This record gives sequence, structure tokens and C-alpha cells, in this order.
Amino acid sequence: MNQPAFYLLLILISNVAFAQPGKVLDSESLPSKILGGSRKYAVYLPPDYETSKRSYPVLYLLHGAGDDQTGWVQFGEVLHIADKAIANGTATPMIIVMPDAKTGQMGYFNSIKNDWRYEDFFFEEFIPYIEKTYRVKSEKRYRAVAGLSMGGGGSFMYALHRPEMFSSACPLSAYVGPLTIDELKSFLGRTNTKATDAELETYFKKHNAINLVNDIKDDQKKAVRWYIDCGDDDFLYEGNSLIHIAMKKKEIPHEFRVRDGGHTWTYWRTALPDVLRFVSEAFHQY
Repeated sequence: MNQPAFYLLLILISNVAFAQPGKVLDSESLPSKILGGSRKYAVYLPPDYETSKRSYPVLYLLHGAGDDQTGWVQFGEVLHIADKAIANGTATPMIIVMPDAKTGQMGYFNSIKNDWRYEDFFFEEFIPYIEKTYRVKSEKRYRAVAGLSMGGGGSFMYALHRPEMFSSACPLSAYVGPLTIDELKSFLGRTNTKATDAELETYFKKHNAINLVNDIKDDQKKAVRWYIDCGDDDFLYEGNSLIHIAMKKKEIPHEFRVRDGGHTWTYWRTALPDVLRFVSEAFHQY
């Protein structure tokens, strides 16, 4: 082996040897007065977190129905995908936080009777706790939200309800909320939840992403950067297409992706690198 090739090999070996992986903790918890108990979450810490003193941007990554805070860890391979994206420079080092929205009642919103207040917990207790516990940059520019299916719905509603909180939102294969009042009634009927007509109308308006998009004021059209992705064989394709059409009519800038695939982890794993790239564009100067 000639000398230049030998030194190149040594450099490559050194880079591999000293490459520092990120870390995932998937059973962390915090107390919640709002929800009346302990709440679990998972957190991804980037490769240099423990050796630096810097603060990091944060992505809140929401799981779908049936999973918990370990969904993106176990099935979404967030550790491997985030480490790779950071290593190849397509994503900036960031903290990724994955809350549990399965325990107690499933979902990311307050209940129609307001006797279960998950959305209040998320903004009033969870985000402040994360920002106190980890070295997180707390400005809007450095905070993003993404999620799949039910978590895609959470991403839509959280960013539409509180656009001052997030620089980017990335709903994947999202449930955009009930498309009609009758659909909402049918859903509540399956859970034996009774509600008045006034409660139904109020809840519907607040949890139908298309209504919320149509109500965005002109000076708020660019408040959040949007990346929306849904497979062409996904049973939630209709709602995602309607959101895209509503945003086009409203002249709200957004990225809309339709790729080959269905409502599967194979699809979401291939979506995550693009999500990390997209949110990193806002975390950087763009």
C-alpha cells in the first residue's frame, strides 16, 4: 500500500473509531397535575450532547394510535436515522422528544367535556419541563413538531392552534380531524361520549384542520413552515389532499408529498430523514 493511501485509511479508521452515537432514553417521566399522574416520554440526545455545553433545537415527534412514546424508537428507528442524518450533514444536531399520548385516554387533545386536558398538559407542563430539563433553545425558531397518523393530527392542530410556538410542522399520513359533524358524532358514539350540539360544533371547529386553515388570517400565512406527506395508498389520503387544496386556495406556502405507499412504518421510516432535513432548514438561517 502506498503512503497516501495508508494515511487515508488511518483517517477513515479514526473517524469511525471516534464517531460518537446519539442516545435514546425511552422511559423517562414527569409528574402532571393537569392529567393527575406521571407521564412518560422518550428523548433522543444528539451525538455531542454529553460532551458539549451548547443548547440545541428541539423536535417534538408524536406517535400514532396504538403506540406510545416508544413507537418512534422501536419501529421508527429514530436513533439510527437521526444519527445518520446528522453525520451526513442533512440535519443539524437536535433533541427529539416523543411524549406518550396513550396512557389514560388516547390522543393529543382536550376531551370534548374538557375533563381530560392533554393539549393543556403538552403546552403548560410538558414543553416547560423539557426546556428546564435539557439544554433546549426555547425560541420559536428552534422548535418544531411532527408526527404520524394520530400524531400527524396532533402536529396539524398544535401548529394551527399555536403558530407562535413552532417554526415548522410536519404531519405524516395525518388524521386531519373529522371531516363532518356526523363523522364526529359517529366517533363519539363509539366511545359512548355524550355531547350537546353546541359542544359538538365548538369541538369540530377546533379539531378540523381544514376549518382551521380556512380561518388563518392573511398576516399568519407564513407563520409556520409546512411539510405534509401521505402515501397514495393511505386510507387518510382524502383528508390530506383536502388540506393541500385548502392551503393552495388560501395561498399558504407548504410542501406536499405523495409517495408510493400506505399507512405503514416502512413509509414513515423513509419520511423521517426528509422531516429532519426540513425542520433543520428553519433551525439554520434560511
